[in-house]
Amino acid sequence: MMKKIASLLLLLAVALPLFAQLHEPVKFSVSQKKLSDTEMEIVFTGTIAPGWHVYSTDIPDGGPTPASINFDEQQGVEPIGTLVAKGNIHKAFDELFGMEVSYMETQAVFVQKMRITAASYAVKGYLNYGACNDENCLPPTDVEFSFSGTGQAVKAQSPVVVEAKRNSDVGSNSSEKEMEEEHVAVIGGADAATTILVADSSVSASAMAMVGGTKAVEATDYWTPVIDELAAFGEEASNAASQAWWKIFLLGFLGGLVALLTPCVWPIIPMTVSFFLKRSGDKRKGVRDAATYGVSIVVIYVLLGLVITGIFGASALNALSTNAVFNIFFCLLLLVFAASFFGAFEITLPSSWSNAVDSKATATTGLLSIFLMAFTLALVSFSCTGPIIGFLLVEVSTSGSILAPTIGMLGFAIALALPFTLFAMFPAWLKTMPKSGNWMNCVKVTLGFLELAFALKFLSVADLAYGWHILDREVFLSLWIVIFALLGAYLIGWLRFPHDEDEYDEAGNVTRRTSVTRFFMAMFSFAFAIYMVPGLWGAPLKAISAFSPPMNTQDFSLYENEVKPHFLDYDAGMEYARREGKPVLVDFTGYGCVNCRKMELAVWSDQKVADIMQDDYVLISLYVDDKTKLPEPVKVVENGQERTLRTVGDRWSYLQRSKFGANAQPFYVLLDNEGRPLNGAYSYDEDVNKYVGFLQTGLKNYKDR
Repeated sequence: MMKKIASLLLLLAVALPLFAQLHEPVKFSVSQKKLSDTEMEIVFTGTIAPGWHVYSTDIPDGGPTPASINFDEQQGVEPIGTLVAKGNIHKAFDELFGMEVSYMETQAVFVQKMRITAASYAVKGYLNYGACNDENCLPPTDVEFSFSGTGQAVKAQSPVVVEAKRNSDVGSNSSEKEMEEEHVAVIGGADAATTILVADSSVSASAMAMVGGTKAVEATDYWTPVIDELAAFGEEASNAASQAWWKIFLLGFLGGLVALLTPCVWPIIPMTVSFFLKRSGDKRKGVRDAATYGVSIVVIYVLLGLVITGIFGASALNALSTNAVFNIFFCLLLLVFAASFFGAFEITLPSSWSNAVDSKATATTGLLSIFLMAFTLALVSFSCTGPIIGFLLVEVSTSGSILAPTIGMLGFAIALALPFTLFAMFPAWLKTMPKSGNWMNCVKVTLGFLELAFALKFLSVADLAYGWHILDREVFLSLWIVIFALLGAYLIGWLRFPHDEDEYDEAGNVTRRTSVTRFFMAMFSFAFAIYMVPGLWGAPLKAISAFSPPMNTQDFSLYENEVKPHFLDYDAGMEYARREGKPVLVDFTGYGCVNCRKMELAVWSDQKVADIMQDDYVLISLYVDDKTKLPEPVKVVENGQERTLRTVGDRWSYLQRSKFGANAQPFYVLLDNEGRPLNGAYSYDEDVNKYVGFLQTGLKNYKDR
C-alpha cells in the first residue's frame, strides 16, 4: 500500500514541475542601465524556449498581446518615448490571427528609455507581454520591476494622455459601436482613486477627467457610496451570503450522507457501536460514549473548516475559486480520485498515522480516548471522504462568507456522526443495516463518475475567468453527456470495473441480474444524458445552469430569448443611460458564480423579465472574477489599508464593496442615471414574480423622480 502511495506522490512530483515548465516557456530578467546623470534605461531580457516566440510592440488591433510597459510609481523620472523592441525581430503572416505580426525567438529584448528629473528617483511597474507557439498562446503575462537611484534634475516634460483600446463582446446593439475606443481616466477623492474606462466622442466629453488643467467633471458621482440609501429601502445590501447559509449546511449534510455509504465508513459503524456497548457493560454509558464519539467527529471536521478559513480567509478562498492554477490543480486532483474510485489504485493516508493515533486511544481513557478514536476514523476514511470534503470546501469558498467552510463542515460532520449515536441508542437497528457488499463498490464507482463531471466544472471556471475558450458550452455538454451515458451503462451492468464482484444465484452460477435500485438509477442517468442533448443547439438546460458555462460561450445556438448585457463597463454604461434618459440595472456577477447562472436561466429567461430588462433598463454586467489586466494598476485605500487593483475583476469587486457595501454574487441593484439607488438590492431568489416586482418598483421610483 505504501508503495502505491509513494508511486503516486512521485508521479505528482514529476508531473507538476513538467506542467509548470509547459506554461513558463519564457523567463525574463530586468535591469537598469545608467546612460548619464539625466538618462537611464530599463532593460528586459527574455529567454524563450524552442518553438515559442514573444510578440513585439507594434501589433495591430485584434492580434496577439503586444509588449507594453506599465508604471505603478514614477518619482523623479519620466519615460522618453515608448517601449522599444531590440534584437532579431521577425515579421511573418500569422494564420492564427490572420495578420502580419512581428516577434522574437530564442531571445527577446525590450528597452524603455527614462529621463531623470530629480536628484533621486524611484520607478516601479511591470512589462506585459504575449507569447505563443504553433498551437496555442499563453495568457498575457507580467514581469514586475522596481528601481531607484540618483541623478541630475532636469525639467519634466508635459504629461501625456494614455489611450487604450477595448474589445468587448457586449451584445449586438447600437451602443456597442459607440464604445469601441476608450480612454483611461482617474476618478475619486483623496481616499480612493479609481481608474475607469469611458466612451470616446460625445460620451468622453462628460466622463473623462482631462489632463492639463481642464475641470474634472461628474464621473466621480457614479462611484459615490450609497450604502445608507440602499438600507433605507429596507434591504441589507450585505446579506446575500448569509441568506445561503442553510444551503451550505444542506450541501455539507448531503455530502456526509454520501460519505456514510462508502466502504471506508459504513462497515465501521456496527463495529464501533458494538465496541462502546460491550466496553461499558452499561447501555446508558455506552450511549453516552457513542454520543461523545459523534460529537468528537463534529468537533474535528468543524475545526478543519475553521483552520481552512483561518489560513486563507474568505477573500483568499474566493480569489482561489477562480484562480487558474488552483482550478486546474483541483481538476487534476478530482481526476486522480476518480481513477482511484474506479479501482485503478487506492489512495490512503500513511498507515503509521492511524496506527499511532489508534495506539494513543488504546493507552488513554475517558473523553480523550474517545476523541482519538474519532480522529482515527477521520484518517482511515480519508480515501472516501477526502474528495467530498475537498469539493465541498471549494464550492462554499465562492459564497463570500467567512463562516461558509465552517458551516459546510458542520453539516458534513453531523450527517457522518448521527448514525453512531442513533445505533447506540437503538442497538436493535443494527440488525436491519444492509450488509457490506458489492453495492458499496457501486456507490464508490458512481462517485467516480461524479468526480469526473465536477472536474470539468472546475476546469470550466478557469477557462471562463481567463478567456481561454477551450471548454465552451457545447464542448462541456458533450463531455457530460458521455460521462452520464457511461454511468448509466455501468449501473445497468454493461460496464464493469476491477473491484466489481460477481454475484451468484442459489445454484452457484454467476448471475447478471440488475437490481431494481440500479435499474432506476441507470434510467435516470440515461434520461439526464438525453436531456442535455438539445443544449448542444442552445437549449437553456435550467437543471444544470449552475454548472455549465454561460450561453454566450455557445458557438451555435437556436435559442433567441437570451438576455445580453448592454455594457460590460460601469462608467460607459452609466454615461449611455444619462444620454438616453433611462434607469440602470447593475448585475454584479462572476464566471465561477453558480447562483448567477441559475438566475440567468431561471429568471432572466422569463419573457416578461427579459422584456423589462432589455427595453426599460440599461443592463450593465460586471464580472468580479474577470482576470483581464487593467491598462494601469490603481491604488485605493480601503478600511485604512492600501490595495492595488490590477484586473478588471478587481475593479468591479472594489466598486461593489465601496459603493454598495456588498461582496457576494449575484447582486442586482437598480440606479438612476446619476448613480443613486431606485430600490433595495436583490440577491439570489428564483421567484420570477418577486424579480418582476423588483424591476417595476425601480421603474416607478425612477419616473417619480
